Amino acid sequence: MRELETEIHINARPETVWSILTDFSSYPDWNPFISKISGLVEVGETLEVCVSPPGGKELVFKPTVLVAAENSELRWIGRFLTSAIFEGEHVFTIIPNGDGCFLTQNEQFKGVLVPLMWNSLTTSTRAGFEQMNRALKARAEKRARSSSVE
Repeated sequence: MRELETEIHINARPETVWSILTDFSSYPDWNPFISKISGLVEVGETLEVCVSPPGGKELVFKPTVLVAAENSELRWIGRFLTSAIFEGEHVFTIIPNGDGCFLTQNEQFKGVLVPLMWNSLTTSTRAGFEQMNRALKARAEKRARSSSVE
């Protein structure tokens, strides 16, 4: 098993970050990494996710939601053919911190294809996670600023 993890501090409440993270219809407006996502944020549901890693090819996959804990965790698992060939379990964790929160993206990869793809995963996929983190931070902080003005 191999793992990628990124983290960012966001000056917005976990509820704000969660609302953006789970508003799939708005992803094309702000998300440079997951350019499109559809489905229900409910355990057992199948999503359709289109990722556009920097410098990589667009990929569509259909993971299953494992955890949908409001304001704290969204987790899904996707496979290519079987888990023995390629499996990725992706987790978004939101941890409160003062007036803001930390967002962590973590993905654990398993299967015989992982060693062959690891260089690509550590460069383009990590860069995609980081781009998404920064874009989510900007959107959440802008929303938090505008709601505090009202």
